[in-house]
Amino acid sequence: MKKVIIVLFTLLLIQDCFAQNIVKRDPEIESMIKEISADSLKANMYQLVSFGTRNTLSTQSNKTRGVGAARQWILSKFNDYAKASDGRLSAFIDTVTYLPDGKRVDRPIILANVVATLKGTDPNDHRLFIMSGHMDNMRTNVMDSVGDAPGADDDGSGTVAVMECARVMSKHKFPATIIFVTVAGEEQGLIGAYYMAKKAKKENWAIEAVLNNDIMGSNNSNETNIIENTKLRVFSEGLSVTDTGKAALQIRSLGLENDGRSRQLARYIKEIAERYVDNMQVVMVYRNDRFLRGGDHTPYVENGFAAVRFTEMNENYTRQHQDVRNENGIAYGDLPEHIDFEYLRKNSGVNLANLSNLAKAPAVPEEVKVDVKKLSNTTYLYWKAPKTGVVKGYYILMRETTSPVWQKKIYTEGLEIRLPYSKDNYFFAVQSVNEFGNESLPVIPAVGR
Repeated sequence: MKKVIIVLFTLLLIQDCFAQNIVKRDPEIESMIKEISADSLKANMYQLVSFGTRNTLSTQSNKTRGVGAARQWILSKFNDYAKASDGRLSAFIDTVTYLPDGKRVDRPIILANVVATLKGTDPNDHRLFIMSGHMDNMRTNVMDSVGDAPGADDDGSGTVAVMECARVMSKHKFPATIIFVTVAGEEQGLIGAYYMAKKAKKENWAIEAVLNNDIMGSNNSNETNIIENTKLRVFSEGLSVTDTGKAALQIRSLGLENDGRSRQLARYIKEIAERYVDNMQVVMVYRNDRFLRGGDHTPYVENGFAAVRFTEMNENYTRQHQDVRNENGIAYGDLPEHIDFEYLRKNSGVNLANLSNLAKAPAVPEEVKVDVKKLSNTTYLYWKAPKTGVVKGYYILMRETTSPVWQKKIYTEGLEIRLPYSKDNYFFAVQSVNEFGNESLPVIPAVGR
């Protein structure tokens, strides 16, 4: 009897092992993540801080100090990376004259974003994926454009993460195009990001995702003294400003208040990041940004694009928007020695994994529908192939209506599927996938008859 029990236990154990989901990683993406260097991030951070101040109102003519010197240096680094790209990466400084606005700009300035574009290899694939950080910073007084402001975490961390991902990814080919941008004017009211987002809307850029990185390199908080370098927050809005009229009515009738494009992007980011970056958990926060605060993804959101913000798990407010000083035993100031470069390396990997997986994946499936011709306890989904990309098959995603993340993936190589699950109890979506397992963003089905 004892032997029988042991045999049965062994069989159950074997069955359980075979039932486990095996995480499949794209070897190319894995190798790129290993190329991200904490030392490279650190070297670029200290160089960025060496410009003294990067306030958007600071000098643009000095070659070693101010925002002008900083952006020229960033451009030179992008151009260095371009040498290994076989002509695919190109960079420039995108400028516009910005007049006094009666708010945080008190004189005419040249507003400038440094933009590096890694051109996609498929001429028919017009999709764009953007990684952003802001190069500018501030002292306690946002209008102080003369005094030193190191701005290591806010937002030197996002800036050097953008640069590092460009360095690594420029050596690789992707069907879709990736834009790496370090913007100015964030502290003056997101004006650099507004300039780029409005330009994208006017010129009909096919932006599928914007990953904005702001304050993502420190591992501890003031007051609560929590230390955490295994979690990263992603902020996303649930609904879009474009969801009005009939679109808003349909969202209400179908219960899709939690399924806007930015929220879907956040779910995607969590899955891909935790697949590729070891010892990292992406924490989804259900609001566009921190309480009553804003970031450079907001202008894209307001122009109808899917955009999210990455921020460290626990912010330290003694190091944000603070003059460097010692006061009441507290050391204030956003200095590079407060950065956890291993944490910043992992957070850069979150960006790289998602940008790579998205840009390598086929486009999203077209005309995804759920059939509602009759009442049924099954769910019939159908769709059309994507416009671009080589498709191996499709994933059907499922989650209970109370679940924040997708809970089940069902693979098919057809263009339709009937599932033994009720659409009353579950949300569904469809992704395109290629032979390497790179998935597109999910598409929520519309009503079909």
